[in-house]
Amino acid sequence: MIDIVSILKFMQMFDYILDTNILMSILISGKSSYKPIVMFNKFVTVDYIFSEIEEYKETIFSKSKLERSQLVEFTNHILSKIAVLPRYVINENSLKKAVDLTKDIDFNDVWFVALSLEYDLTLLTRDEKLYKGLTNKGFKKIMLFDQFLKNIIQ
Repeated sequence: MIDIVSILKFMQMFDYILDTNILMSILISGKSSYKPIVMFNKFVTVDYIFSEIEEYKETIFSKSKLERSQLVEFTNHILSKIAVLPRYVINENSLKKAVDLTKDIDFNDVWFVALSLEYDLTLLTRDEKLYKGLTNKGFKKIMLFDQFLKNIIQ
């Protein structure tokens, strides 16, 4: 049996940058099992996430099994637990490094990589192309979300 106290202590020790693909999958799923994950971790992301969510809002609504009002309530709950920082908190050096790292992988992720560099935090993603591309370039502050979930359970 899993010791919930140990899991919660483990989860409270870390901070992570959250990529859009994770937030979107959490919102689409509507699963209440994500609530303790966002409650007991200190997730941060960049305001660019709202541009991407706005772009894919119809996908979120169409793929979610929740009614619209339930999805709005779930979204409010999840987002209330995630710190969203404006892009201007990222200094020019971090942004330049992020541009260099992402330019031939996926430039849409530049802000998340820059935030990771700026605060020296691990970027959580489901984007395997981004993960492989960045790790091949020596970027270590990245983890696939499935690995993060496995770490919580262990």
